[in-house]
Amino acid sequence: MDHSYRAVLGDHNGNLQQPDRGRAAKAFTAGETAPPPVPVDAPARIYAFVDDLFFLAKINETARKLGVKVEFVKTDKDVFERIGQNGNDKPSLIIVDLSSLTSKPLTIIPKLKSKLKKDTNIIGFVSHVQGELKVKAQEAGCDMVLPRSAFSQNLPQLLRRHSVQEDDAADHSQPI
Repeated sequence: MDHSYRAVLGDHNGNLQQPDRGRAAKAFTAGETAPPPVPVDAPARIYAFVDDLFFLAKINETARKLGVKVEFVKTDKDVFERIGQNGNDKPSLIIVDLSSLTSKPLTIIPKLKSKLKKDTNIIGFVSHVQGELKVKAQEAGCDMVLPRSAFSQNLPQLLRRHSVQEDDAADHSQPI
């Protein structure tokens, strides 16, 4: 039996061999350099209320690759304490796992929103089947609620957008 068609089609199942299919895309192309490591004493602009180890690792790894500092907290008091240590520099983003049982997100979100006002975006993520929880989170003050899959997919863009200081963003928008 002649199996020369397999060379054209790919593997034995007829699947084409695509080198990057099914793997995460490379973070940097050949001409780019990796971002510098984040200094330990740099103030965090992004805080996360996340208990799920999968998402904790995902956020941590994405932040590391982007050179962004994310601090993981358990209570709203932790956030306010760290803001005081940072010279009252308010965070630009707070990520909340709305399915968390330990941090009680629906009670934390209104406290954070009342103290931080519009300076800070609060983004929550839920399972796609938790529609009622999504509505409650939006009523509590969440600026955006995403399904877990959309959150994972958009995580690099969210971290990149919120890691930049407002004055840094203003400097980059002016013509040279």
